[in-house]
Formats: sequence, C-alpha cells, structure tokens
Amino acid sequence: MSRLSLDNLPVAPSVDPRALSVGIVHLGLGAFHRAHQAVITERAAVASGETRWGIAGVSQRSANVRDQLAPQDGLYSVLERGLGDPSAMVIGSIREVLTAPEDPDAVVDRIADPAVKVVTLTVTEKGYRAANGGLDLDDPEIQADLTGRPPRTVVGQLAAGLTRRTDPLTIVSCDNLVANGPFLRKLVTEYFDALGKTPDTFAATKFPASMVDRIVPATTDADRDEAARLLGVRDEAVVVAEPFLQWVIEDDFAGDHPAWEQAGAVLTADVAPWEQAKLRMLNATHSMLAYLGALKGYETIAEAVRDDELHHLAQRLMTEDVVPTLTPPDGLDLAEYGATVIERFANPALKHKTRQVAMDGSVKLPVRMLGTVADRLAAGAEPQVISLAVAAWMVYVQETPDLDDPQEAKLKAALDGASEPGEVVDALLGVDSVFTPDLRDSTVFRELLVGHVTALAARS
Repeated sequence: MSRLSLDNLPVAPSVDPRALSVGIVHLGLGAFHRAHQAVITERAAVASGETRWGIAGVSQRSANVRDQLAPQDGLYSVLERGLGDPSAMVIGSIREVLTAPEDPDAVVDRIADPAVKVVTLTVTEKGYRAANGGLDLDDPEIQADLTGRPPRTVVGQLAAGLTRRTDPLTIVSCDNLVANGPFLRKLVTEYFDALGKTPDTFAATKFPASMVDRIVPATTDADRDEAARLLGVRDEAVVVAEPFLQWVIEDDFAGDHPAWEQAGAVLTADVAPWEQAKLRMLNATHSMLAYLGALKGYETIAEAVRDDELHHLAQRLMTEDVVPTLTPPDGLDLAEYGATVIERFANPALKHKTRQVAMDGSVKLPVRMLGTVADRLAAGAEPQVISLAVAAWMVYVQETPDLDDPQEAKLKAALDGASEPGEVVDALLGVDSVFTPDLRDSTVFRELLVGHVTALAARS
C-alpha cells in the first residue's frame, strides 16, 4: 500500500499545508501534541483563514517522529476511537520537524525567528528539570547548557532563543503542572540568573497558563492497520485519540496568536480552577486506576474501570476527597465532570495501558495527588481514598522491576532493605523530591498509608 504524502492524499487536510508558513514552535513532538494542539491549530486556520500559523515541531529525544513524518511531508492522521465506528482525519498543520539532539542550533534558530510568535510545550513533567519548586541547577544537562553548548534542555532552548530575539514571545506550557505558565517563567528566570544576563525582551515575554485534556494512548500496529483501511494509504505516524478535546488558555499573550478560540479553545482570565479540577479529578483518578489496575493484573485503564471495586473507588476518590478541595470554574459542574471522567476511562476502544499511565509517577504524584492530601489533612479530614492511591503507587514502585521513572534509582535505593509495610512507607516518605515535610511528618497520613500498603501487599 502506498504511503500518505502531499502527492497521495485520499483525504485532504482541512487547510492546504503548502499554504502554511511557520509561526509556532512546539517543543515535545509526541503523540499528544499531534492529537491536541496541532488539531486545534489547524481548525483555527480554517476558521480564521490565516495561513501564518504552521508548526515547527521539535522532537526532544529521538528521530523517530521525524523519520515517520518526513516521508509523509509532515502529514499524519488522527484515528478517533469512541463508542461508534472509528474515523480518521488527516492533519497538515506541522510544516517542519526538528530533532534537538541532532541539530540543537536549528531549534534555537526557529525560536529566534521573527516570524515565530508562539512557542508551545508538551515535554511531560520531567522535561522541565525542576527540583524543590525551581530549576534543578545541579542537573548535569542544565549545567552543560549553562556552559554555552548548543542547548539540549527545553529551558536552555527557550533561553537561547529569547536571547537572540528583538521582540517578545508567548510561551504556552501545556503540561500537567500547577500554574504551568508562571512556573515555566520562574524556571527560565532562574536560568537567566545563573547565566548572569537577562535579555531586554524577557520582561515583555508572556507565559500564559493552560490546561489541556484528551486521552491519547500509544499507537499499535492494529491502529496503523485500521487507519490504512479507513484512508486507503499507509500512515506510519498515525495517533489515536478519544473524541473529547479540551484546551483552556489564560488570555495573556505578548502579541498575535492563532484564533484558537474560534476552534473550540477557551480563553479565560483564570485557568487555575479548570486546572485544579482536571489535575485532581481526572489525572489523579487516572493514576490511581493505573496503579491499582496494574497490581490487579489489568493491562488497560478500561479493563481496570470495569472492575466494580476499582470503579467504585474512582468515584469515591473524586466525591469524597477531591471535590471538597475545589472551587469549580463558571460553567463546570463537578459532579457531571466526574461522571464524564469515568465514562471516558471506560471507553474500550482506547486501550490506554496501565503501565503507560503509571510511568513517571514520582513527578506526577506531587501535582496530581499530594495537594489533595495536604488540603484534606489541613481541613481535619482523613483522606482515605487518595491515601490508598498513594499507597498503590508505593506498592507499584516496590514490586515493579522496570519502573520507567526518572527517579527510579533514587526510589529503589530508598527501598533497599525495606520489606515490612511500615518500612516501605517510611522509606518512600523520606524521598524529599516527592514528599514535602508536612506530609512526611503527618501521623494521620502515615497510618493511612501503612494500613493500605499492608492490605495491598496481602492481596498481591
């Protein structure tokens, strides 16, 4: 079967890719970006008629995405899997693919390009190289960037590009971090402080917060075959997604930006309530189902949520522990949102693997769960279900040989010699890059964790 390309288009993109010029740089060209921001950006081009918002996507690690997209002229399809028949649409908004390890100078050149007005990021929590609420200046890659090499870290790339610009940028973090925009500004500020020089344009550079939501499981060979059947051509870069798609962006831009609001995005003065609801309800529940589901032997989230016990726990997590800590944004009914979360997780067509959701737990836990724990403890409550979720992570860390976590060595070293539930809990509570002193010193939290770890260990 022939390959998808500009010369082989059975289903044309909504906008002519040949007409698009690059106005956006995206750092972290993974499946999520291609199923989310790139889709909304293409819809915005259609709605507004503007052609200056093509995307230069940057792969931060390997050349795999570039090797998939280059023979296809940057085209790929999004395979939507809902309760009905699947559908495939071709997306053409990505006009250039750069691989940072191969050509870091080209990445900086693009960020510095005057035609580029917006940089977006989906590099996952660990990509920010943060520690203790700020930039990890002891990180060897950050140190190497600070010495003046062509930068390899996202903060180094942004700083190098900003240094060469004569006009400010809008930089939009789309990762699951609390107040992600202000947090990224803090990291870049600390990087410039370490350099000893800050460019004049930095003060006017904007870092709006944003919240993104779409379930994007890893693509399988079966998905590629399904897309080929629907399209009539082979697409090696297909991404899979649920029909649901949400993007909430703080309305604080340094200059022009795509007409995202015409494509379904919400521009708001305050992203925080949306962000907290998503992180604490959807993301925390997703992680809990991943850890408990994996411990029960379930391969996918959909399988886990069909387990009556786990389904009930997911509901209780949101209603008993999370909702009391939230102030809902206008237009969001938390009970209805919680029901939608469970319904989306139960979609059997997605096959989102528990191990995929469980990865990088040490950096996900603080932003998804531990804030809820702290708020419930401060209110004098005993956060039973959220503590079970944290305990499930602890047992998962203890029992999983290949953890797929940036702090795997540190976590395994902490557990060395720990076998009894109390020892496991104390060992992991002592990892200060995960748990803050107030949680580590909480007798209530520790007792809840020990009880849950004991029960989980006895069952496994």
